[in-house]
Amino acid sequence: MEENKMAKGLIIGFIAGSVIGGVVALLYAPKSGKELRKDIKNRKDDFLDDTAEYMQIAKAKASELINEGKRKSEQLIQDAKNRASTLLEDANKVLSDAKDKVSDKVSSAKGKIISETERIKDAFKAGVEAYKEEKQKN
Repeated sequence: MEENKMAKGLIIGFIAGSVIGGVVALLYAPKSGKELRKDIKNRKDDFLDDTAEYMQIAKAKASELINEGKRKSEQLIQDAKNRASTLLEDANKVLSDAKDKVSDKVSSAKGKIISETERIKDAFKAGVEAYKEEKQKN
């Protein structure tokens, strides 16, 4: 965008300088009025031709810059999509790994709880049986 402004300013400066330079040169040239008017007319035609040419160049350059900007923005968007996809895949992998670890820990804890529960039941049964045996002895 800034290149467009700079190119536009450059063209305007060139055109203004050409006009002022041409007028000053014609006014100080030692020619008759008829010759001066003819030279001014010729310079005006040359100036209009040059202006049209510079405008065409400026339009082409602006179009080129716009297309380049579109290409770059499309590439940036594609890169951002690719990075977002990669990040999403990485996040899903981390989540999946965390679920697996939690599942393993839960399974391990369940096994320990079941084992301890069985041991406590066995100890309780042994205590009840010992009590019954003692009671029968008395």
